[in-house]
Amino acid sequence: MSARIYQRPKNAMQSGKALLDQWILDFAPAEARKPDPLMGWSGSGDTQTQVQLRFATMAEAQAYAAKHGIAATVHATPPRRLKLQSYADNFR
Repeated sequence: MSARIYQRPKNAMQSGKALLDQWILDFAPAEARKPDPLMGWSGSGDTQTQVQLRFATMAEAQAYAAKHGIAATVHATPPRRLKLQSYADNFR
């Protein structure tokens, strides 16, 4: 069973910084998704992909994965770059 640990990304529709400090542990899919013959919806028998565990710090997430024998990879968050500009810059 493998998983990935990452920090919650900022939503495109979100202007604030709420919930950005949470770290998430997601499980990788164990089997491929296949279409249902009756309805055509895609699904699988793997229920671990529905589980999302939230932690306050990356160390807590890594400790949980180590305690339960989960092979987890940490995906670092890219640094935020601010593009500072003013209205007067439009007329230069």
